Amino acid sequence: MADARPPKSFLLSAELGEYLVAHGTPPDVVQEALIEETAALGAVAGMQIAPEQGAFLTVFTRLIGARRAIEIGTFTGYSALCIARGLPDDGRLVCCDVSEEWTAVGVKAWENAGVGDRVDLRIAPALDTLAALPTGEAFDLAFIDADKPNYANYFDALVPLMRTNGAILVDNVLWDGRVIQPGADDDNTVAIRAFNDKVADDDRVDTVMLPIADGLTICRKR
Repeated sequence: MADARPPKSFLLSAELGEYLVAHGTPPDVVQEALIEETAALGAVAGMQIAPEQGAFLTVFTRLIGARRAIEIGTFTGYSALCIARGLPDDGRLVCCDVSEEWTAVGVKAWENAGVGDRVDLRIAPALDTLAALPTGEAFDLAFIDADKPNYANYFDALVPLMRTNGAILVDNVLWDGRVIQPGADDDNTVAIRAFNDKVADDDRVDTVMLPIADGLTICRKR
């Protein structure tokens, strides 16, 4: 079961993480199957979002009434599944990823969940996909969970594409606590620190950082 695995949040004990998942909307059979299939990939499965984060994405998508959404970094499709489920029947989610192998796992899950027709998967570097979007494209919701050194570039490309009051959500902003460890100077940690500082000072958005899973920043476009 998904809730029996160690929590992604370094702030939670295993017991508290299990309690937290159990007291939200739990993963259904399609999500459980996707979690299991992703786990079989080995260590790379750590890139999958946590179950409670998936539940949050679905609820948040519905709360803001999102119809047009975009995701940077799809992996095996769990976050896309959760966002797509929060969209109305005529809603659309553009998924940007470079791996046909990993996203093929997600495609099966989306179809099994009955939301495949809401997902527009684009296999290409995300910055190329963003640059090719039509002028005037307006998204209600964006989710960034991809290569960390490009976080700032993805964010800057997305802001002009968001409607006023649209939300950009960004994963892994606490990076297992390494963002406050002085000796942590690897490329990913340095990039996330710089991104967090940048967004906190960006007058185009209102921002809150939440300790969901490995840290989730929510930015509202002003």
